[in-house]
Amino acid sequence: MSKKRIGSRLVSKRHRSIVDSLPHDVVALILEKLPVKPLLRLRSVSKLWKSTIDSRPFKERQLINRRQSQGPDVLMVRLNYHRDDGRNPDSRKIVLGSSTQVCTATFPVSGSMFCYGSCDGLVCVYCIYTPSVVVNPLTRWHRTFHLSYCQHLLIQKYKRKEFDLPSLKLGFGKDTVKGTFKPVWLYNSSEFGLNNVTTCEVFDFCSNAWRFVVPASPYRINAHHKPVYLDGSLYWFTECEEPMVLSFNLHTETFQVVCKAPFAYRCDPLQLTMCVLNNRLCVSEKKWPTQVIWSFDSSGSGNKTWKKLCSIDLTLTVSYFKEPALALSPIAILEKKRLLLQGPDWVDPLVTYNLHSKCYKLLYKPIKPRAPVSYFQRFHLGVVISDSDPQIGNSIEGIKMILGRGLVESGRLGNPGGSLL
Repeated sequence: MSKKRIGSRLVSKRHRSIVDSLPHDVVALILEKLPVKPLLRLRSVSKLWKSTIDSRPFKERQLINRRQSQGPDVLMVRLNYHRDDGRNPDSRKIVLGSSTQVCTATFPVSGSMFCYGSCDGLVCVYCIYTPSVVVNPLTRWHRTFHLSYCQHLLIQKYKRKEFDLPSLKLGFGKDTVKGTFKPVWLYNSSEFGLNNVTTCEVFDFCSNAWRFVVPASPYRINAHHKPVYLDGSLYWFTECEEPMVLSFNLHTETFQVVCKAPFAYRCDPLQLTMCVLNNRLCVSEKKWPTQVIWSFDSSGSGNKTWKKLCSIDLTLTVSYFKEPALALSPIAILEKKRLLLQGPDWVDPLVTYNLHSKCYKLLYKPIKPRAPVSYFQRFHLGVVISDSDPQIGNSIEGIKMILGRGLVESGRLGNPGGSLL
């Protein structure tokens, strides 16, 4: 046996003895600071480590540490477009960019749309005409769920060659009380020839079926925007001359108006955006040559107010987005000071806006349509969607790890000469 191998075994034994001498609660605190990928490997060290890492309290604390120390990664989702039928495996690729790695994975099914953001490390990709999929890009876990009532209605309209189809946006979030995940459709009823103001459908992973929520929202919704998930609720804009923010509690399955949006009377619904930045609900309105972003503050005793986060001078972004027809999309705040933005088109570049210096910097220029998603790595699969679920699949192919700086499909993910996201 070579001296190098003997020395390496001695070092390994020495490290093991040091770890074994530590109290287990200290070991758990150290493990909580690690990212998900090494934690997946460390589960095989011992039964005690596996039970610790797999426990719900550990996963909650690990996610909190992740949020506080590093902030979100950015998931670039490659979606179907034009006449892409999804059979090409490249149409199902996702790219995960972080400060240390770029990861490319392939979804088990293709989709032309995705739900806003991620929820406990899970991303939901869907299409109106095919089954949707919930996937954990890091662990390669996925589960599909079948078409809803409104999707069947759209398919019937398409078969009748009614091409003026209503807009549908799927929401995906978590019941934080029960720990279960729920895809949700909320849509204006009249566009489908239905009664009531709106119709709401929720998918139940336990029964593997869609069900209607009654009563649904008493207000029509702005169907141009995706529902946004935050802390156990989904949020929409209402379709009013003075838009309001509507919430759906995923535990009680009830709707309520949270507050009025901070926009002027009769604003253009196409120039509005809703997002989550720094774990707060944010909204923005574009009025050339500026776009203002507000952050919702509900920390006071009964006081719910909008605070101006920043005002973007759009004339300084012309070299990246020209004069955008629609509002820019805020994706995430990186390193507590860089606001990540993308134009209204999925082939538009990703640009960072420094909230302090007011400077812009090109981050990533896709060569194919890609949709950015703010993403926190996590291997937690929830209570209903769990390792014991008989429908779990592990067939996502093509996992490719590229450590360090790199290029993704000739599109640079990261600053030229600098680090990744």
